[in-house]
Amino acid sequence: MDIIQLNETNIHDQHICCAFSDKKCTAGYQSKKDWLKTEFKNGYTFRKLNERGKVFIEYVPIEYSWLPLEGQNFMVINCFWVSGKFKGQGYGKRLLQECIADAKKQGMEGVIAISSDKKRPFMSDPTFFKRQGLAIIDEAPPFFKLYGLRFKPDSPYPVFKPSAKQGSCPNKEGITAYYSNTCPFTDYWINQHLSQYALEKGVSLKIIHLQHQKDGHQMPIPWIISSIFYKGELVTLEMKADRHLDKII
Repeated sequence: MDIIQLNETNIHDQHICCAFSDKKCTAGYQSKKDWLKTEFKNGYTFRKLNERGKVFIEYVPIEYSWLPLEGQNFMVINCFWVSGKFKGQGYGKRLLQECIADAKKQGMEGVIAISSDKKRPFMSDPTFFKRQGLAIIDEAPPFFKLYGLRFKPDSPYPVFKPSAKQGSCPNKEGITAYYSNTCPFTDYWINQHLSQYALEKGVSLKIIHLQHQKDGHQMPIPWIISSIFYKGELVTLEMKADRHLDKII
């Protein structure tokens, strides 16, 4: 099966893997495509299996990454997903190798990716990164790990920005939700589902939409997809059903 790369020309005709069957996320799906089109000019790369499934990798030079990172001349893996019947067939390794080859071709010094202490929803599996030779190069509370692979032993690794190591958000009242259009699910889940949940529970809700690179660089944790805080403390990165929200809030 072929791996194809999305670009300004073919993105109109290609699905972006993770939300093609979810009609609730139609607006978010288009917002993700619009976001991709603006980022392609910055070297953002989206590679996927040429099949109707969730098998893809997204990466970008660190200089243009929205993640709160300090460093230069490394490739940043932004989103990486292999699921369903495609798992266990070597597609993850193949996609990662294409990212590494791209980074070397562009004269970069290595690749990095954010994960955690264990496999968590919406995050790449840290066990997979370890098996592929990536090592933990920095950490941020409460559980974030920065994994890296450098091509030269003396290349300085990137690190999390100090501001991203706070582990909590400044707003200590009610729910605070950060999100970006880097994921097609977030727009619906934050602005409709979570908003309705907060209204029904009588809990204040502050929504912070990350719309520019500088917004992502100011995050109190090293994550820009979706982060939910309650009274300042991080409670989930997931887009949870009400019964799960009741347990954590």
